[in-house]
Formats: sequence, structure tokens, C-alpha cells
Amino acid sequence: MTIDIKVPVLPESVADASIAAWHKQPGEAVERDENLVDIETDKVVLEVVAPEDGVLVEILHQEGDTVNAEQVIATFKAGAASSAKASPAASETQAASADAPNDNDSLSPAVRRLISEHNLVPAKIPASGKGGRLTREDVQAFLDATPKKQAKAAPVLKSSDAGTPVAGERTEKRVPMTRLRARIAERLVQSQHVSATLTTFNELNMKPVMDLRKKYKEQFEKAKGVRLGFMSFFIKAAVEALKRYPAVNASIDGNDIVYHGYYDIGVAVSSPRGLVVPVIRDCDLLSMAEIEQAIRDLGARAQDNKLTVEELTGGTFTVTNGGVFGSLMSTPIINPPQSGILGMHGTNERPMAVNGEVVILPMMYLAFSYDHRMVDGKESVGFLKTIKELLEDPARILLEI
Repeated sequence: MTIDIKVPVLPESVADASIAAWHKQPGEAVERDENLVDIETDKVVLEVVAPEDGVLVEILHQEGDTVNAEQVIATFKAGAASSAKASPAASETQAASADAPNDNDSLSPAVRRLISEHNLVPAKIPASGKGGRLTREDVQAFLDATPKKQAKAAPVLKSSDAGTPVAGERTEKRVPMTRLRARIAERLVQSQHVSATLTTFNELNMKPVMDLRKKYKEQFEKAKGVRLGFMSFFIKAAVEALKRYPAVNASIDGNDIVYHGYYDIGVAVSSPRGLVVPVIRDCDLLSMAEIEQAIRDLGARAQDNKLTVEELTGGTFTVTNGGVFGSLMSTPIINPPQSGILGMHGTNERPMAVNGEVVILPMMYLAFSYDHRMVDGKESVGFLKTIKELLEDPARILLEI
């Protein structure tokens, strides 16, 4: 029985998609629920799996092609796996696949990107994935284990080598934007056009939070089963500040102001495809352990391109941490239609005046970008000051005072 392989139904906010990577080629035997192809939208990567045991007969759309919802992209023959295995042609295909299961066509986008960036040979990397395929973790482990070896393996440029760039040659490489990168660019420009963005700053003494975390992190991890990070402190402080300044948790819809009675906080996460902002729902009802677990789960799935459209949709406020990359200060861009975004930065020891004495303290710059159409200067300064005061006396977060 021949079955059409179709593009999944796309969310309402997604107009079309593109073929990211085929994991199977025509003539290959496939088991039920085995991934055939990755479909990339401007928000998530969707996996299309085999409906039955069988053979992929024909691919109708190649990698990079733009496709629409429920469009036929391949044909599949169910129940033909046994005959395919028995045929000489299929045996040769499978043997070749066994010898080189990790050619470029069969690798996931994240794996191909890592291999390309570091000039690696897939066949030399131990694979632990299903069917002997490479995973992102395999490549990262290989890089971590053999940094010196990779450096030695890098080719030496010689002017006599045909086709090899010589010193001083000006080269260019043109590649199309991924759908996510194009969507990010569109949203950033849109934010600048539709909102009156202004940023206010303050500095935060991180010592109280760092001392509290150091004192209780082992007990917290044993009791809750998750590590205690700094982000849960900031999210809890942000929620309390949003309660006191509801305009920051609101949004503009036409000529109306929509005040949200819930606190869905987006957390900016760097993924192999670009910056994504998964949303943690009802943060005011979650414990710090539940927030830490949510951040951990969303971050892991962002790295594996497993986030759903629902997890990337909505949000009433956003927190971003450029400090993990070494940023000292920045002006974060609002994620419309939200009215504000909190930017965390690197923590550095600096001399500070405390009670007439100079003391070395771990300090962080906080940045709060807000839509001035919605939030006045007095509210913005009060909002950021509230977060600062709560974090410099963390007991107030628990007491909600």
C-alpha cells in the first residue's frame, strides 16, 4: 500500500515551512515512527515520522524547498521492508548506509552545523544514536575530548595548493537565512517600529543572593532534585514587581490596553537555530524549584529543536541573560506585544562605597527596556528599583513584602 507523506498541519501563525533535512533516502527500509524528515518553520522544527514499517519510495521536495501545510513531499510503501531487505539493490544501499550512516544527508541540522564549524569528518566520530547515527552530544563529546588533536589536524594553507585560498585573499560566503533567523530579524525590526522603546539601568549587589544560594544549594538539590540557579530568583522578583506595576505586565491592542491577570514569563534561550523565547506559564503559582525545572527542560529541548509552537507563543514579560556570554551592559529589545523586558548581565567584582567605606562587591548591571507608550518613566524606575531591592534582600521575595 502506497502512502503519501505530507507536511503536518501548521499553526495559524505559520504560513509555510521548508524542508530542513531528509533522514532517509529512496529505497531505504524504515521502521514505524522512525524520523523521515525535519520540517523547519519560523518557530519550531517538526519531525515527520514513518506511519508504518516500509520503504521510502520517492522524495518529491528536496532540502531547502518551501512547502505548505498538508502538501505531499514524498511517497512511502507500507509493508515493503522485508522485500526491500531481501533485494540486492536494497542490501547494497543498507550496506553502504551501515558503512557510512552519518553522511551529510542523514545528519540533523544541529550536528551538521557543528561538523561544518569545526571541519570534522563524521566517520571518525563515535556515534551513539539509533542505527549508529551521530547526535549533537557525540560531536560535542568528541570536541571536548580531542581539542589538541583537532588543532593538529587542521590543514596548512599553501600557495601551491590548487584551489586553496592563499594568505591575504579576500573571500566571501553567501548562505540563505534560516527561517528562524529571518523571523528573528523581522520581529526585531518590528519591535523598533511599533514601540517607543526606552531603557533604564540600575546596579545590583549580587552578594545576598550568591550567599543564600551557596548556603542552601546542596540541600535544595537533594530535596527538590534540581539545581538552584540565579534565574529563579530574578523571575520571582520580576513577578512581584509586575504585581506592583501592572502596566508593565500589560500590552496595547489597537486603541485598547490589555491588563493581564496572569504572569507568563518568557526566558530568552540561545539554541543552534538562533535565539528563542520559550514561555513559563503562571510563574506566580510556581515554586522556585518548579521554575528551575521548567528552565532546565525548556533549555534542553531548545538545544534539540524540540520546542513546540505553544511553548514559544504568548508571554506577558521577558527576562534575558546576556551575562552568560560575558555582556557587561546592553539595551534589550522588547518582544512585542509585551511592554517590557529585563536584561541581566555579567557579575563582576567592583569597589563600592558602603557606610563610608570602600568594599569589593559582586555587582551586576540591570537593564529594563520598556514601551514608553504604555509605561511612564516613574513606573519604569520604580519597577526596576523594586527588583533591585527584592534581590538585595531575598527574604522579601518569600515574604512578598
